[in-house]
Amino acid sequence: MVIDIPHNKTSRVVVIGGGFGGIQLAKTLRNKDVQVVIVDKNNYHTFQPLLYQVATSVLESESIAYPIRKVFKNAKNVFFRLGEVTKIDPEVNKIYLGNDELSYDHLVLATGAKTNFFGNDGLIVNAMPMKSIIEALDLRSMILHNFEKALRNSNERKRKGMMNFVIAGAGPTGVELAGAMGELKLHVLPHDYPELDFNQMNIYLVQSGGRVLPMLSEKSSDRAQKYLERLGVEVVLNTRVLDVSGDYVQTSTEEDIIAKTLIWTAGVTGNPVEGLGKEAIIKGNRIDVDDFHRVKGYDNIYAVGDVACMRSQGYPHGHPMVAPPAMQQGLNLGKNLLRKQNGKAMKTFKYKDKGAMATVGKNKALVEIGKFHSRGTFAWFIWMGVHLMALVGFRNRLITLFNWTKNYFNSDRGMRLMISKYDPSEERRKKKQRMKKQYLEKMSKKG
Repeated sequence: MVIDIPHNKTSRVVVIGGGFGGIQLAKTLRNKDVQVVIVDKNNYHTFQPLLYQVATSVLESESIAYPIRKVFKNAKNVFFRLGEVTKIDPEVNKIYLGNDELSYDHLVLATGAKTNFFGNDGLIVNAMPMKSIIEALDLRSMILHNFEKALRNSNERKRKGMMNFVIAGAGPTGVELAGAMGELKLHVLPHDYPELDFNQMNIYLVQSGGRVLPMLSEKSSDRAQKYLERLGVEVVLNTRVLDVSGDYVQTSTEEDIIAKTLIWTAGVTGNPVEGLGKEAIIKGNRIDVDDFHRVKGYDNIYAVGDVACMRSQGYPHGHPMVAPPAMQQGLNLGKNLLRKQNGKAMKTFKYKDKGAMATVGKNKALVEIGKFHSRGTFAWFIWMGVHLMALVGFRNRLITLFNWTKNYFNSDRGMRLMISKYDPSEERRKKKQRMKKQYLEKMSKKG
């Protein structure tokens, strides 16, 4: 069935994905002489840098999500359609959402990235990712379920497994999550579960490299590790997580860790859409694009954000898979599409690195912007200001600021709700069943 959208503009730009890159592109094109159609499986934009605060009960999920339709309520040329794109057909300039089809003049792939488990079935089944609001809420429920179960379990080893947590990956997400969980351990959970001995709770941050936050300077990395250790986080360096089974997390060293919960922040991979030629997909499952964001081999298909890999002398492996490059790419591509429509030459993309930052609990952050380096409380206020301004919607900024201000003076977390009835063992069983079914289907097709 053809998706019917009135089309009276010069051209139609279909954007797959409502993340940072897709939203910025659509903002650049709103109220211009071009029709924009955003397609996403969710009707909201997620501010992913704060997912860890949803998982650790700092913020409610609504604070970091904003309806896409509301973003463009005053843009008469921007339309939104809910659905998951199953494939694209460049030969006829169409995308497919199941049995529905939508034509395009220009197609922009802004599908982002997904968790990379490096093909390890055990990690796929048993590790907890954190790339979406649903996954963050599931993680929050799982953490709280573990302590509820620990209260009912008299077996010391099993109780220890329920109270221990392993975070794989010490990039910004892993470090910020570890710091937030350290604050939970010190200031929140002992009041909720006074019967439990929280000296037995351990938070392990496992990093394959030699330091945390490798994108920052060594001095900042060392300071971040000290912040984490003050919060009771055990930093394990030069170690890889191999698998998780039962009450044990297996590592590349001889010492395994007793823990039922493994939170995976150790890597992401591109999330392209089926239908592109194999030559367009390169290492990391990302889409190969030129300096104008065009997908290699296509004249009217573009890619921006985490899924796009624009290789250059300064970035031989593509730009960092974070929000700033995605937003800058979306802005540049939007302007280029308008230039092309007006018969002007498009401009190549030049990434302006605005620095890096991470927070490690309350009053502790690290900021590096060019030669400006800051650590501690002042850096924490900078981090808050940058993230508040990047949030979509005045309401979300106001609620987030209120919650952060409240938590600054009071360490209590108000969102300790197990909204989803998350049962880890049941979810893992279902995952195994799905994987087995997919494997059998794949083998049957091979004959």
